[in-house]
Order: sequence, then C-alpha cells, then structure tokens
Amino acid sequence: MACVVCEPCHDCKYTDCVTVCPCDCFHQDEMMLYVDAEDCIDCEACIPECPVNAIFLDVNVPAAWTSYIQLNVERVAALKPNGGNITAKQEARLGSGCRDRRHG
Repeated sequence: MACVVCEPCHDCKYTDCVTVCPCDCFHQDEMMLYVDAEDCIDCEACIPECPVNAIFLDVNVPAAWTSYIQLNVERVAALKPNGGNITAKQEARLGSGCRDRRHG
C-alpha cells in the first residue's frame, strides 16, 4: 500500500503534507504533488495535513480518481531521476484550475 495524491491537488499544489512525511517520498511537477509508492510507509501522516483532502491510501482512493494511483507511479518514475523530490513547504500553486476546496 501507499498514499496517493489525487485530483484536488491538481493546479493547487499545497505542500503542507511534505513537511510531515518521514520518508521524504513526495515529488512535484508544475501541476501537482505525487507520492513515491516504493518509499511510502503508509504512516498516513500526510493525509490530515492536506487542506484540500487530496491524499488517500491507495485502497481508499475514490472510484472517480483511481487513475491517480497509476499517475502517481508514472510521474514519480519520470521525476525521481531529475530531483523532483520536495521536503519543504512552498507557496501553494493556486492555478486557474484550482478550486478552493478547503472550506467545502
């Protein structure tokens, strides 16, 4: 099992979650964050830290977002060799596709 970052992170990219990850298994591109399934220890520390409820254990990913399980695997494979790892909180992306889900 591993944690999976899903659709609510797309074009928002809050990074509160990366600061609590004991394995530093988050990676990023310009649009969102992804979890390295090989490094994730399923501690779930990141789940309550996400202000838009975008992170789930892979077995709990909502049916509409199951494609994000494979997307996390694929994007980490592409980003890991180039140093896409993120461990410190950054300014949220809040792009045009970001719907503020923190209050809803």
